[in-house]
Amino acid sequence: MPRIGSTPFSFPEFRGATRRLILWNLAAYFVLLLAGAVNHDVFNWIFWHLSFSPDAFALHGWLWQPITYSFIHQGILGTLLELLSLWFLAGFLETFHSDTWVTGLYAVSVLGTALAAVALFFVGNFMGIDQPPAALTGCFGGIFGMLVAIGILYGDMQFMLFPLPIGIKARYIAIIYGLIAIAMLFGQQRMYAFAELGGALAGWFYLRVAPRRGYSFAFSEKWYGLRNRYYRWKRRRAARKFEVYMRSQGRTVKFDSKGRQIDEDRDDKSRWN
Repeated sequence: MPRIGSTPFSFPEFRGATRRLILWNLAAYFVLLLAGAVNHDVFNWIFWHLSFSPDAFALHGWLWQPITYSFIHQGILGTLLELLSLWFLAGFLETFHSDTWVTGLYAVSVLGTALAAVALFFVGNFMGIDQPPAALTGCFGGIFGMLVAIGILYGDMQFMLFPLPIGIKARYIAIIYGLIAIAMLFGQQRMYAFAELGGALAGWFYLRVAPRRGYSFAFSEKWYGLRNRYYRWKRRRAARKFEVYMRSQGRTVKFDSKGRQIDEDRDDKSRWN
């Protein structure tokens, strides 16, 4: 991995996947805010149905929650910090990767966060540990996954430690946040902390298995490769039928393994090169 120099504390360009993620989260925040202003019961219904509750997901089959909880935000200050972090991290990654790759990293990290909360729920029930009802909200899982990705891929990049004018490498920022989450495991916010670590682990896993240009690009490459193999097979089959037809006419025509005609009277093979 080439060494990357330091960068000032400035936000990247607002485009692509970064813009979509920010606008989706902002729209969901204001819809929830409007619902609370109109009717508090409607607000509570939306909140408890779309936030992630491990027992509701595992016992009642609310399968949409592992995605929808990331768009539920509480409090203007917390929402502002989350969306600014998302803008900075996603925009930085989008400078070096495609928007589909960034979106995939975010989605996998969000899902990994929810799965970690489910795992903690089942382990707690198995060990007989009393777990108060709690719901996950916010896109902190996706943020943790992106932070881990930057720490691994661009560990030597230096960022300003806002609000202090101090530069710190990306890998150390990721390690510090990871240690804070581990320390939180021993407090009242252990489900959030464990979920954050799950998002970080999911981000690391995505780096190991995802194509560099995203799953959509890899799928399109596979699809076009399969289509081309089908066309080549059709051409070989048509060549065999033409050989049989020409033999019935008293002439011999030969084709190579790719369905291209072989001109035995011509030594120059550059036609097929």
